[in-house]
Order: sequence, then C-alpha cells, then structure tokens
Amino acid sequence: MDNEFNDENKSQNKGLNEPHIPQEIDAVIVESKSNSDSSGSSGFSGYSSYSSFSAPSSPKPKLSKKLAGVVALCLTSAMIGGLTTVTLLPRIYPNLLSSNQTALTTSSLSPISTVSNSSQFPVTQIAKTVGPAVVGVSNFQSPQNRFSRQNSSSSGLQEAGTGSGFIIDAQKGYIVTNNHVIDGAQKITVSLSDGRTLDAKLVGADARTDLAVLQISDTKNLTAVTLGDSTKLEVGASVVAIGNPGGNDFARSVTTGVISATNRTLDIQGESSFGLIQTDAAINPGNSGGPLVDYQGKVIGINSAKYAQSGFEGMGFSIPISDALPTIQQLIQKGVATHPALYVSINDQYNTYAQSNNLPQGAYVAEATSGGPADKAGIKQGDVITKINDTTIQNSSDLVRELYKYKVGDKISVTFVRSGKSQVVQATLGEINSNQ
Repeated sequence: MDNEFNDENKSQNKGLNEPHIPQEIDAVIVESKSNSDSSGSSGFSGYSSYSSFSAPSSPKPKLSKKLAGVVALCLTSAMIGGLTTVTLLPRIYPNLLSSNQTALTTSSLSPISTVSNSSQFPVTQIAKTVGPAVVGVSNFQSPQNRFSRQNSSSSGLQEAGTGSGFIIDAQKGYIVTNNHVIDGAQKITVSLSDGRTLDAKLVGADARTDLAVLQISDTKNLTAVTLGDSTKLEVGASVVAIGNPGGNDFARSVTTGVISATNRTLDIQGESSFGLIQTDAAINPGNSGGPLVDYQGKVIGINSAKYAQSGFEGMGFSIPISDALPTIQQLIQKGVATHPALYVSINDQYNTYAQSNNLPQGAYVAEATSGGPADKAGIKQGDVITKINDTTIQNSSDLVRELYKYKVGDKISVTFVRSGKSQVVQATLGEINSNQ
C-alpha cells in the first residue's frame, strides 16, 4: 500500500487540493543514422566510413657515407639533449609534471582495475546490514463479496493490501510501519528475511502522523535497524530505499538515489503533519513503511508516499525519522499517541477567497471548541490565524506542523486577524490523542 497522489486523487478519497504544475516539453535527442549502414549492425551510427588505400611506392634514396655520418651525429645529439631535458625539468619546475603524472601513467593499453571506495559506495553493505531488518506487512480484511477468495486465509479473511516495515527493537519484536498500511486490518502478518511469516499484533497506530507499531512474539534471530538523525540532512546526499514493492515477490528490493529536497509538504492525512524528505530513489506501491537509509546504514526516514501524476517520476517522500520518533515511542509505551492542539476546525477554502479579495492568508477558524485552548485564549469563529510564535501560518497543514513541534501544556503566542486588525494572544496547548 502506498500513498499515491495524482490529478485523479484530487476529487477522490482524501480530497487533495494540489497546485497546478505547468506541463513541460520533454527534451528529445535525435540520433542520425548513416545510410551506408545496411548490414544491420548494432554499432554506432552517424559516422562516415573510410576505405583503406595504399600509396604508390617510390624508390628510397640512398645516403652517402658522409651524409649518413652527419645524420647519425644529429640523432645522437638530439637523444642526449632530450634525456638531459627530462632529467633537469623536474628540478627546474618541480610542479609541472606532478599534475600530469596520473594521466601519463594511466594512458596504457591494458585495462585499469578500479577499486570502489566502501565509504562512498556502500550499497552492497547496506543491503546486507539493513535488509534483514526490513519486513513485509500484509493487511487482511473480510472479503468485499463472497466471490472474492483470492489470497484468502482459512478464516475467510482476504489480503487487502501489502506494505513494508522495519524492526526497531529486535529483543521485543517491535516493527514500525505506516498507519495506512494496516488501516482497517482484521489480521496482520509479517514476512521476515529468513522466510518466516508470523502473525503480528497492532501495538498502536496514529492516523494524524500516518505511523503504526506492530509486534511479533517470535524474536528468534531478529535484526534491528540503527536510527539516524534526520535533522542534519543535506540535499544531494546519497540514500537507499529498501522495501517490498508489489508485495513479497519483490521483497527487500534495494533502490538508490539522493535527497532531492527537505521540508516538503503534501496535502495527505498524516503526511501533512511533517516536513517530508523528497528523494528520487524509486518508491513504489508496497514500499510504504520501509526505511530510507543514509550511506552510513542509518534509517533517516520512513517511505510513505510518491508523486504519481503522469509524466513525473523519481518523486518519493519519506517521514523524517527524528520527527516520527516521539510518536513511535508513545505508541510503544501507551498504545496511543498524544499531540498538542488548539481545538479549532480550519477551513482552507478561505484562502481562495482571500486571494481574490486581497485578504491575509492564514488558517481560517471555522469553529473553536467551547472550553478549548483557543476558546479560552479568545479566538473565535471567523478569525484567521497567521502566526504561531514567530512562524507564519498560511493554511491548516502549516498550523498542524507547527503545533506538533511543541508539547501538551506548552504556552504559545497566536497571532490572528479579526475584522482586518491583527491581534496576539497567549494560549496553553491542550491534548488530542490517536483515538479522538
């Protein structure tokens, strides 16, 4: 299962409201083919062919003995002069030959063996180290109709979808995946790298962050991942994605790429709570819940979505592991995740109206729950929240992402516009959990 979003998705399911992206013309490389290539050869085309020819021979002139002696003397002097120059040149210009030494020594006819640097190209080692910690996750639900029995279990449940996950605690059998991978599951199974398929228990799930934690009881020979720090990511850094695209037939597939961007936003439930990592490493249906790994073999993200609009490729998105970890820890400890909240309902349709009427962009308060933090701070229906502390807010996603940076009970400054006038109030953040 994967969060795929495209033009069709805008009016379906999650009601995505994506910005229009101008269509681009693909660059086309035209290769000219030589008309003389009629043999069907698969070699390069577009090159002219030349016929070999022999020049007519002419008699070689004979040198006199005197002239031969002069020629020999000149050749000997030239050789001595050349050797002297080669010997003295490094002493006179010590840096002249050093820069060209490699080119001189490698321009031989024999093939040169290249030894790969494991610190720069450790993909094989990453696959060996992290691969065993990646699992396949199957979501079983009741069949939609009595004729649908494909991939059904003995209990009559049908495999509704598959995804990926990774072992975060080998001793206790904890596995991290996406909430949308296991959403609605009546039974969950996990396939391990050693061939075992085990039933898994849902420890906790949180739709607001699209995260879930599973647990398996048989912890024999499990391998856990090492977590990295996603707050220190750099655009252009190499990464590896590992998962089960298309299900267990392609289990633990490894794809490589780079970090294309950080702090990307998507209007998808769960993913909208984070500034996401964008990568061009191939992310396909079934990769959801699998790890995005840096070149030190540490997990820096949880693969969660891909851009599936026609004409686009290489646009996958991952939840930063440092942002996800607090929710994961809560799910393990309490079975639910709690988040800070203002207890307001936001209507983003206001922003379209605001653009047309030269009004400030922000999070339009459609309702403030009575007795909630916003209501207590004096925020009312019709107010437009424009800042949380010093951070600008332009829509509901901005508001959620910013609030999730704080803790329940934290005091924040809320700037809002009412009747054209800006006001600032103090609010104490309340609590909302996974079950609400």
